[in-house]
Amino acid sequence: MSASPHAQAQAEGENAPVSYPPKRAVAAWVMFDWSAQPFFTLITTFIFAPFFASALTSDPAQGQAWWGYATGLAGLTIALMSPLLGGVADMTGPRKPWIAAFGALLVLGSGLLWFAVPGSPWAVPIALAGFVLATIGAEFATVFNNAMMTRLVPPHRIGRLSGTGWAVGYLGGLLSLVLMLGFLAASPETGRTLLGLAPAFGLDPALREGDRISGPLTALWFVVFVAPMFLLTPDMPKTGVSLGTAASRGFSQLRATLEEVRRWPSMARFLIANMIYQDGLVALFAFGAIYAAGMFGWSTIEVGIFGILLTITGTFGALVGGWLDDRIGGKPVVLGSIAVLLFTCLGILSLGKGHVLFVIPAAPATPGDGLFGSLPEQAYLGFGLLIGLVAGPLQAASRSLLARLSPPGKTGQFFGLFALSGKVTSFMGPTLVALATDITNRQEAGLAVLVLFFLVGGWLLAGVRTKRA
Repeated sequence: MSASPHAQAQAEGENAPVSYPPKRAVAAWVMFDWSAQPFFTLITTFIFAPFFASALTSDPAQGQAWWGYATGLAGLTIALMSPLLGGVADMTGPRKPWIAAFGALLVLGSGLLWFAVPGSPWAVPIALAGFVLATIGAEFATVFNNAMMTRLVPPHRIGRLSGTGWAVGYLGGLLSLVLMLGFLAASPETGRTLLGLAPAFGLDPALREGDRISGPLTALWFVVFVAPMFLLTPDMPKTGVSLGTAASRGFSQLRATLEEVRRWPSMARFLIANMIYQDGLVALFAFGAIYAAGMFGWSTIEVGIFGILLTITGTFGALVGGWLDDRIGGKPVVLGSIAVLLFTCLGILSLGKGHVLFVIPAAPATPGDGLFGSLPEQAYLGFGLLIGLVAGPLQAASRSLLARLSPPGKTGQFFGLFALSGKVTSFMGPTLVALATDITNRQEAGLAVLVLFFLVGGWLLAGVRTKRA
């Protein structure tokens, strides 16, 4: 059977010499990571999520559960729709309209968070609805942004491009976190920010306006800094296939893609490995601050400083990881990152309030010791910085490895599967950590579960052949 004209044209386009855009277009594409990262830094990790659990619900455990259900709902939506939308984008061509549509969802959802006023009967529904909408928008926009990579630089530069994007994203998250902690978010007890200042713009600490402003700040940040990508980065050309036709074909193509991936065992094995080790990483970040607060009694200030330092090491790690990716390949970078994560998990498990390395006594912190005053706390800080150092390379090298493994003409489709593999079981890591902690009533048991995630994910990745499909 002969190929369709569209398929022939697509194949000819893939085989034709590629003219890559100028550096300013590539730099503008990198700004997407800068524009989107504050959502993950401010809302899902260090500012709004703790505020939701501690201030909007009567019980922090209940707040954590509701936040988890909202995360699961968003993750399920993303898991079901990502491959389909990626396939539709491959058939229609341009990625920017999709990034704009889902970016608008990110802006709308983030903006809603301002209206989650403590004490209001609508605070919890508004916060959860805004979070779900913003999460779906951020993740889908990222899928289509990732699918533009292969048209921006030659194949041997993809690793560096991906690593640079992650590093720039970390810098954006770092700057937004510094702005929040230093000038906007104040302690309700003291009315002062981390820098000892009164909150800017007259934000009321009693109403937690400094925490709630993280939503509008995220929305404004995205709108301003994503603009260069829309203005300067060239998009994929139109294929002539209408959206309706592409959507009707999308369901069939999704099923065909899931069957087709079996033709490339290494791609299938990589996607399963990515699913497992990414679950472990997500859970490690989700419970890192909770673990420190429970084990050492860290305050908001200590958690905030911890987040800033972790983001700094993450920026450096992403840059070095991108360079290593192009030098030795994405697979060794990911395997090395997993090995470091295994080491850090075991190291954290060896810590307690009064000991390090399981059996070596260490004096616990006492009032007046200052921030991170005990040896176990300092060791935990060091292990946390190692996690930040390899988290960027792990994710950036995984992204570039997928781009190299993707069959010609199916980049968006397989990036959809990549998003699927990173989200379809994203509930599993946190759920198993919670179950282990609940059964044993020990935080260490929950963390020990993650060792298995990294061991299995690393073992599966070791068997992946990295030759392009």
